[in-house]
Amino acid sequence: MFPLRAIIATSVALRIHPNTLTLIGVLINVGAAVALGRDHFLLAGVIMIVANIFDFIDGKVAFELKAVSAFGGFWDSVIDRFSDLALFLGLIYLYTTLGRTDYVMITALAMIFSIMTSYTRARAESLIAKCKVGFMERPERIVLFMIGAFTNRMAGVMWVILVLSVFTVADRIIHTYRELREDEQQAVA
Repeated sequence: MFPLRAIIATSVALRIHPNTLTLIGVLINVGAAVALGRDHFLLAGVIMIVANIFDFIDGKVAFELKAVSAFGGFWDSVIDRFSDLALFLGLIYLYTTLGRTDYVMITALAMIFSIMTSYTRARAESLIAKCKVGFMERPERIVLFMIGAFTNRMAGVMWVILVLSVFTVADRIIHTYRELREDEQQAVA
């Protein structure tokens, strides 16, 4: 944790706004997407690690600077989606240039269900208190992306992300349905 604490302390000392750190993280992740698109998986993995340092420290810096805000949370969430989409698009570009339409489709479906994982939670939580069911959250996706990059097994990782994301979306839909039905039954009773 020492390197992270040093980066956080430096960011606080320089009074770097946490929203700026969030933006820097997504820009670095675009670099990882370019590396994926050029079939430089190891480089992409290293870049993803650097990008995710910024994703990790922005909230800590916000807390230290007493700059925690509703907009900051919203900004972080939106920018995280851009980071995820960039990585998927890098792979889609790679698989397109390789003529692998099967992997293009798997990656596109994994991208769709990854976004739906976030959307189903956000929409459900506008109706019910919490919807954190399912396994495939963003941290798990990022770790899987890094594993795929460092092991050069990205196609297999896309299958794992796709399958787990489908189950997570389904789990969140079912959970929300049950919670809403229970609320309606209690209201009638």
